[in-house]
Amino acid sequence: MREVLSIHIGQAGVQLGTNIWELYCIEHGLDAAGRASTLTGGGEDFNKPSSPDRTSRMTFDHGDVREASYTSHVAPGPIGSDVGSFFTESKSGVYSPRALFVDLEPSVIDEVRNGKYKNFFPSNRLISDAEDAANNYARGYHTCGQRVISRVMNAVKAMAEASERLQGFMIFHSFGGGTGSGFHSLLCEEIDSQFNKMSTLEIAVFPSPALSTAVVEPYNAVLATNATLGLRECVFLADNEAMYEICQKSLDIDRPTYRNLNRLLAQTVSSVTASLRFKGSLNADFSDFQTNLVPFPRIHYPILSYAPISSKNSSTHESLSISEMTSLAFESTNRMVRCDTDGGKYISCCLLYRGDIAPKDVNQAIAHVKTKKQVQFVPWSPTGFKVGINQQPPTTFPNADIAITDKAVCMIANNTAIKDAWANLNTKYNLMLEKKAFFHWYTNEGMPEQEFYDAQENVLMLEEEYEDMLSPAFC
Repeated sequence: MREVLSIHIGQAGVQLGTNIWELYCIEHGLDAAGRASTLTGGGEDFNKPSSPDRTSRMTFDHGDVREASYTSHVAPGPIGSDVGSFFTESKSGVYSPRALFVDLEPSVIDEVRNGKYKNFFPSNRLISDAEDAANNYARGYHTCGQRVISRVMNAVKAMAEASERLQGFMIFHSFGGGTGSGFHSLLCEEIDSQFNKMSTLEIAVFPSPALSTAVVEPYNAVLATNATLGLRECVFLADNEAMYEICQKSLDIDRPTYRNLNRLLAQTVSSVTASLRFKGSLNADFSDFQTNLVPFPRIHYPILSYAPISSKNSSTHESLSISEMTSLAFESTNRMVRCDTDGGKYISCCLLYRGDIAPKDVNQAIAHVKTKKQVQFVPWSPTGFKVGINQQPPTTFPNADIAITDKAVCMIANNTAIKDAWANLNTKYNLMLEKKAFFHWYTNEGMPEQEFYDAQENVLMLEEEYEDMLSPAFC
């Protein structure tokens, strides 16, 4: 067992985190207090004798799927013999999350303290302060964040010391908020300083092309990217606009709320981490994500897709073959980021399947995908896919928006099309920077003016580097 510590930062990170941990509890058969339920999330008798649990790990390379299978017995207790990688267990058999929740103002954290899962989250892992970052990167980094960073790092170190074989960190935040950008950057620097050889994966909410939560969102996002670009190894992106559209068109929700969006993203995150929580699946180690998805240190922003996504009232999901489900993962209607992958090329691709899926069906599905003209790889990268099968079927929330299925696939793809998202962000940033609009709100918090221009240059270079992936000269 190798432990993973989750850190949820700011309103977006905290609210997404509560949905993720609720789903984890359902999947592992835990109630809202962290006690083993009579029934598991899948509806199986939690106390029945253990039975063989067959899992598979696979790689796909140049047309061949190779499978290594084994049989293990899961002892009575929460489903998944790697449950301890994400949960701690007390002497009385109560489970709690290896997670930390941080916000600079108390209201969102108070919802966790007083909510349904208030007895599940340890109080000393819920950290808030009295004054928020006011959608200002500089406040999150230079002023308000400085007042809580010691408390947060003490909590991080305490969780790390309670781990036997710490594997790494998962960090959840948004780029656009003051805490999610500024305090997140400050915390990343501290973690890198004290845990510099520890792997880190991020799930980040990226600014949407048309929807915005704050006028200064481009400032926050570019400044945060500049501050963390050399510190992070792999950042999985999603944006609210793309998820909003999925909720409307695929889940038949007329006016989606943040709760709908967070539940959709939580469903995807669950598939990403299933391989870390259920023994025997692909990517049982953080380094596998980075090794297979990140060809160069700065090109580390894969996008997320999930399939099938259909409403409870729809019956289309019931008849999907593995090939049809896989093809859906490559469609824009199932992608969590607004970008035109048809106009870009894939650098790397990881497909994580859940459910009773045969390797030969995956083989056929990928062979079919490779015949599609819109699925093109850069010429210098092998046209292989990293593939994993986890026999644990997907689980949904009670009264979930999404239909219950016995199979699903999560795609994590590094695609040059993400350059469009960076280009859109850079354009907005440059327009404000040219007029020095809202400058004083940042410089008054102690941020050097030169940091604006350093960030502009660095993130523009990132956009160009993604563009260079397509250049014949690069090949």
